[in-house]
Amino acid sequence: METLTTPLALGILAGIGSGLCLGWMVRRRFLGSLKSMPTVHNTVTETSVMGESGNYKMVLVVRNDLKMGKGKVAAQCSHAAVSAYRQLQIRNPDLLRQWEYCGQPKVVVKAPDEDSIMGLLMHAKELGLTISLIQDAGRTQIASGSRTVLGIGPASAELVDQVTGHLKLY
Repeated sequence: METLTTPLALGILAGIGSGLCLGWMVRRRFLGSLKSMPTVHNTVTETSVMGESGNYKMVLVVRNDLKMGKGKVAAQCSHAAVSAYRQLQIRNPDLLRQWEYCGQPKVVVKAPDEDSIMGLLMHAKELGLTISLIQDAGRTQIASGSRTVLGIGPASAELVDQVTGHLKLY
């Protein structure tokens, strides 16, 4: 018993105990978040965790009549995507996670004018889809308050296509 009370033996025991506690905490932190991820099976029909399966998507509808520059379109689409993401974080985090796991597909299409965008918005609302309508601040190319981009989804690709499937790619 004398050997367990020497400073060296006590230091070794303290180190082992600290290592075990630290390992337990790290394992709990990282494995706890992995439990919520979908299980990947070795079958052809299963969706891979980060592959683009096409099951979920977000569509960004750009008004074509405003003749925005490429950078302006990119910024407006980014606003719509972030807005939709934040809405879904609160309303349906499970759906958001599924969209993230299938590669976060986003498709940009064009609509001829504001009336078209508003019609799409109403149809998307009727189907219960997440929508984000972006209005420009008017600091650069577009008049203040102009509705520039409509974000629809993320949601099941089949449901989103009911609203936007007929539109052409931007």
